[in-house]
Amino acid sequence: MFAFYTDHFVLPLPLGHRFPMRKYSMLRDAVAGQVPGVELVEAPRAGDDALLLAHTAEYVAAASAGTLDAARQREIGFPWSAAMVERSRRSAGATIAACRTAIEDGVAVNLAGGTHHAYADKGGGFCVFNDAAIAARVLQREGSVGHVAVVDLDVHQGNGTASILRGDPTVFTLSLHGEKNYPFRKEASDLDVGLPDGCGDEAYAAALETALETLFERFAPDLIIYLAGADPHEGDRLGRLKLTMAGLAQRDALVFEAALARGLPVAVAMAGGYGNQIEDTVAVHAQTIRLAAQYHVRYAQQVVAS
Repeated sequence: MFAFYTDHFVLPLPLGHRFPMRKYSMLRDAVAGQVPGVELVEAPRAGDDALLLAHTAEYVAAASAGTLDAARQREIGFPWSAAMVERSRRSAGATIAACRTAIEDGVAVNLAGGTHHAYADKGGGFCVFNDAAIAARVLQREGSVGHVAVVDLDVHQGNGTASILRGDPTVFTLSLHGEKNYPFRKEASDLDVGLPDGCGDEAYAAALETALETLFERFAPDLIIYLAGADPHEGDRLGRLKLTMAGLAQRDALVFEAALARGLPVAVAMAGGYGNQIEDTVAVHAQTIRLAAQYHVRYAQQVVAS
């Protein structure tokens, strides 16, 4: 299974900045040699031709050149730097590459990505370019897939993804998130499931099972882009949900089993994670990758058997 990484493209942040940039290098270290069958690959760079499938030309140019006004730069949450732009392009490129690879191999992983708060004309919530929306449209342009489902299980609603893809019948957006959590102004996904603060393993799994059933009743995707946020974990300082490690494993398994039952490829992005202990966030992401690697083996076996 291929896993695309971007952590060596370091975004310089001021001392004390709350974004846990270190989790990406820690995750690669946790995966390297620890998860059987995973091959680590440097993420390719997404060019303007890809970004412009989901973002306006004005925004791509201004974000790239560092000419966004102060308010829009603050909304992203990072100070501008050339490294910020390069890393964001690589993160989008990693999801594109994961999608391409998943179509061939069944599953592939972006060890970053899930930048679902970026709109067509602005960034937000530590997201510059929307990798899932970009990747879906790149794969469609290439003719690799016709219909894509974005299954967003970050604790925060995928508002940017919903906005960019609204009204597009070829992409289905599902967001399962904390109802009272950021963003406080939600957008309309094709299917939104808002969960109460304190939601635990059993209630979450029941909600996800129902949501996946609804997705597949209403839509027949050729590819799933899965945003596997670590922030529903009980130890996340921004999550407000109470999922245990076992509950998060069950969450991932429900997605992979639903895909396997339908022979669908899955491209996985890590999305958010803000653990009180950064090691907890890394452990959640690493668990997702281990389960994805198991799915990779089972998908290959299913292809051979058929």
